[in-house]
Formats: sequence, C-alpha cells, structure tokens
Amino acid sequence: MARRRQIYEGKAKVLFEGPEPGTIVQYFKDDATAFNAEKTGTITGKGVLNNRITEYVFTKLADLGIPTHFIRRLNMREQLCRQCEIVPLEVVVRNIATGSLVKRLGIEDGTRLPRSIVEYYYKDDALGDPLVSEEHVTAFGWANPMELEEMTGMALRINDFLSGLFAAIGIQLVDFKLEFGRVYDQDQMRLVLADEFSPDNCRLWDAETGEKMDKDRFRQDLGGVGEAYQEVARRLGIEPEGDGPGDHKGPDTVQ
Repeated sequence: MARRRQIYEGKAKVLFEGPEPGTIVQYFKDDATAFNAEKTGTITGKGVLNNRITEYVFTKLADLGIPTHFIRRLNMREQLCRQCEIVPLEVVVRNIATGSLVKRLGIEDGTRLPRSIVEYYYKDDALGDPLVSEEHVTAFGWANPMELEEMTGMALRINDFLSGLFAAIGIQLVDFKLEFGRVYDQDQMRLVLADEFSPDNCRLWDAETGEKMDKDRFRQDLGGVGEAYQEVARRLGIEPEGDGPGDHKGPDTVQ
C-alpha cells in the first residue's frame, strides 16, 4: 500500500494524513531529545512503548469523560486520531518540585507542593517554550478565558485520576505536560486532549526508591532509559507484542 502524505514531523512523532477526512495517523519515533533539542539520541523501542502507554492512558481518560483526539491504535507504532487545531500552549501540572521549578524558585528538589500547581508555556521552540501567565494567554489570543478555564479544569481532573492510578502501581506522578486541540463538529467547537501521555512528557518516580522512570534518565545520563519505560508499561499491565523494543522499524503503512 502507498504510504500516506506526511503532514508534520516533530521531535518524537510524525503525523500523516488519515484514511478518512478529519483524521490523522500519529507515528511514534524512537528519537529522544532534551534541552530544546540540544541533546539528541535514540532509545530503541521507545516509540512502541509510548504508543501503547498513550493508548492505555487516553482510553482510561475517555472512560472518565475526558474528551481526547485518540480513536484507536493501528499497529505497534501508529494510532488513528481526530485531526484538531492545536492550542499553542503546554499545560503543565506539578505535584512535586523538581526540574525548572526548583531552578526558578530555589525550592529543594523533591519537595511535595502544598497543592497541585498548573503552569502554562507558550509552544515555540525558537523561544524555548517560555512560561507565560493567564494574562499573556488571553491577551494574545492563544486561548480565550473559557477555553483556559476548561483546559485547567481538565488538567486537574486528569491529575487526580492519574495520581491515583500510578500510586496503585507504586509510582509517584511528579509532574506532566498536556496539549489540547480544538475540533469542530457541525460548526460546534470543543476542546480535546491531544498529543500523547508517556514517560516522554511526564515525570514518574518509584514510590519506594525514588528512582526515576522517565525521560530524565536520558536528560541526566542515568542510563537504563528503555528499561525504565518498559517497567512503567509492565506495571500498567501492558504486555509487549509484535514489534517490541529492540526491533526498530520504519513507518508502517496505514491499512
């Protein structure tokens, strides 16, 4: 079968034209980047694991009533999604102080925050995805006040649910990044959760040992990155199948 037209290629995924109008195919790569792509590498099998973990999490969130762009997984590296207009914001929820929050505010790394904090970052690689306020978001029209309120509410609901889900398997959900998109049905716009949820865009620590189980292992040269992703999948009950870690392949054709 002929490969479908490529729409966009990012750091960790490639988007292809979908088989039906209003759909796209999201292909997960093994590429790894950090520090705004200043550090690059390959984690064999990462795309397979991130595809499966995203499928698992987005399906659970849909059952909770969170609208998402996810339709179904097509194969080990691709999933079919609703095409949407991405809101140019990264919505970050923090439960424990680490990373940039520690650097900005001088808080001791690992401090549990008095309550979950929601932050907004403007999606622009050239600018380094800067931290912005609600005033910036609404003044520049990246999202209107109602959209911002809806995204924040969904982010906190997602945090409550996933914190419990991960706690049940011995993992602390430290922080995570979400992206949202607009979809249009008969001239009606609604917001949906888009992109992915995987160890690439969240921080996960073992509840007993504090061991990092996410992309910080790549950022900080800790090693065992693929093994950490595999352990997250294992604890979630995701069994490897077919094109598993270590069997890197190119983009699959969409059937």
